[in-house]
Amino acid sequence: MNYQGSGKSHPNSHINLGIGIDYGTSNSAAAVYDGQKVYLIQLDDDSIVMPSATYIDREFKIETGQKAIDAYIQSNEGRTVELSSEVLGEQRTATGQIGDRGLPEEANTEKVYGQSFIDAGQEGRLFRGVKRLLGNHTETRLMVFDRPFRLVAVITPLLIKIKTTISYFLKHTLNFEIPELHACIGHPVNFEGSNESKNIRALTLLSEAYGYADFKKQTFYPEPIAAAISYLNEYPTTIGETLLAVDFGGGTLDLCILKKGRRNFEVVATHGIGLGGDHIDQQMFREIIFPMLGKGERWHRDGEDRKIETKFPFEEYEELLLNWTVSYILNQNRYTTPLMQRIEIEDNASVKFRRLYDLIKNNHSYLIFQHLKEVKIRLSSEESAKLDIPELDIEIIVTRSELEKNITHLLEKFRDALIHLLKKSKLHPDDIDSVIRTGGSSLIPAIKKILDNLFPDKVIEHDPFTSVAKGLAIANYNKLGKNLNQKTETLDS
Repeated sequence: MNYQGSGKSHPNSHINLGIGIDYGTSNSAAAVYDGQKVYLIQLDDDSIVMPSATYIDREFKIETGQKAIDAYIQSNEGRTVELSSEVLGEQRTATGQIGDRGLPEEANTEKVYGQSFIDAGQEGRLFRGVKRLLGNHTETRLMVFDRPFRLVAVITPLLIKIKTTISYFLKHTLNFEIPELHACIGHPVNFEGSNESKNIRALTLLSEAYGYADFKKQTFYPEPIAAAISYLNEYPTTIGETLLAVDFGGGTLDLCILKKGRRNFEVVATHGIGLGGDHIDQQMFREIIFPMLGKGERWHRDGEDRKIETKFPFEEYEELLLNWTVSYILNQNRYTTPLMQRIEIEDNASVKFRRLYDLIKNNHSYLIFQHLKEVKIRLSSEESAKLDIPELDIEIIVTRSELEKNITHLLEKFRDALIHLLKKSKLHPDDIDSVIRTGGSSLIPAIKKILDNLFPDKVIEHDPFTSVAKGLAIANYNKLGKNLNQKTETLDS
């Protein structure tokens, strides 16, 4: 059966529909199921997968998806950051003299400054990966210029875009008009860095955001189980078969073990950790790019009575380089002046610091991450790939073995998570009949190798980028999702 819709109008406007939304750390997807077919919704202009990104400009106008990223990149290219102290208020001092009206004479009015700093030239704020903050035990607020925004306020515009796109699809493609849109909402087994109480808090915030986006009826369902349902709907298994679903996406690794029953299935166990493709991309940046930007190099400076030689303080740049949404902050004098001084030495390493300087001045961190992602994708099918970044005069060959060496500790975390789930379930790898591998990060050959070694001849790739959305739509159609008031086995303990 074909589970991506043909686009033809549906003949029965009264039939029940299932709607699934996979709001992910990196990307989002949505699907509709009519009992026969799964229709994937084109959320962005030319893609069914939309970046989970929100951009808010100084006029508080909002862009979402790829347009949000494009707006952010365009607004920061070549921009010098000038930070000024945040003004909290004003205070007035007195001369000590009494004026004609019997009041103290005012001498000066002074502004009171706080500890925060404002980037006066910033045209907008980009928010991506907000899902990671939902499990935080404090009420996190994100500053957008002079206004504090709750997390739900940043997430809601993206969900509104998804809701509007689904409604348009239902009306113009399937001839459906639903007064109050409903949806089954996916969630990881564990939100990043969270325990069970924080998981519940994260779901509560998600529910609030979906409510503001006008999803009046909501149910929740674990993402790895949804991926398994998508597979089971397409490829029915035999009674008693034990299935392991491995959902390895951009932000989290989610696992579940299911046992097929006569008419449904039993959830044996779930497990999830904060490990995803974004972590791998950052590690590639550290290992491949940092050495070409001057990491580990030394520099000389004039002291009072002698030359001082030390390592260049590259660590001050690292976190901002690795988090491209805020890397524009590097474009200020405290970071660029040491670079200019180091470049003037004109030794073999000066070209590396010139490269770092150009990266900062042109805000190329996002560009580098895109090139690294492309290399990672090519290495999924090739033994080597060229990393070509002409803007920074970088052209090198990266091999698959080099990549695997660079992410060794992350691969170990992946394998440890699998072993933990098996022990928790009191199962041996031989007890697993089939392994469903899904999520973009599951395409990495080293990940495939770990799974193949543990479960030889049992691993099946299934819709890496859309299986969760499909499964959520099917779960919604079959009323499998639960609301927040229902006790659920979906959270890992």
